[in-house]
Amino acid sequence: MKTKLYAILLLLAASSIGYGQEIKSLLGGGAVHTSGGYGALTNKFTRIGGHYANMGGIYGGWYVNHKFMIGVSGAAVTNDIPVPAQYSTVPFEKLSYEYGQCGMITEYVVGSNRAFHVGFQLFSGAGFTTQYNRYSKDDYHSFNSDKGRDTNWFFVAEPGVNIEMNIFKWMRLCPGISYRKAYGSEGLGLKDKDIDGATYNVSLKFGKF
Repeated sequence: MKTKLYAILLLLAASSIGYGQEIKSLLGGGAVHTSGGYGALTNKFTRIGGHYANMGGIYGGWYVNHKFMIGVSGAAVTNDIPVPAQYSTVPFEKLSYEYGQCGMITEYVVGSNRAFHVGFQLFSGAGFTTQYNRYSKDDYHSFNSDKGRDTNWFFVAEPGVNIEMNIFKWMRLCPGISYRKAYGSEGLGLKDKDIDGATYNVSLKFGKF
């Protein structure tokens, strides 16, 4: 009798553990994995040099114990940020600023198996600015260095927080906010204070959670 009772208790405990670890999502669910990985497409809305900046990016990495991710990230401005005439490296030519960043990214997710949960994020790596002629096809794609483009590299740190929604067990929608801080920018017209600022973003994650 005791043996049967212990067996029933063990089965109940095992079933409750499995249920607690199931991924809840808005459109279905499924079992979680001890570790996996995911990639994300992200779009950021911010200001650089006093102008609106739209940044497209990607990131992804190894996801451990449904809590911690370590990986790589890259993003760059997609719209026109005009260079003031006094800072232009080519007189009488209409130039634009490009800003980009690439480096390591980490995320810590709280309650990953819940349909709605919170994630904390930290990007740290290299940032760069350069000037280019957005309306010249060759210059737009190559950022030619033979025209004095004032390419400038520096360190960037960007902590943030996201609200994550499990759409499917393999896809998540993540709106959030972060703050970008530059260290050592020496670009013409783009010092640290011109690059620092809040960023609003939305990401779609795809992978094995």
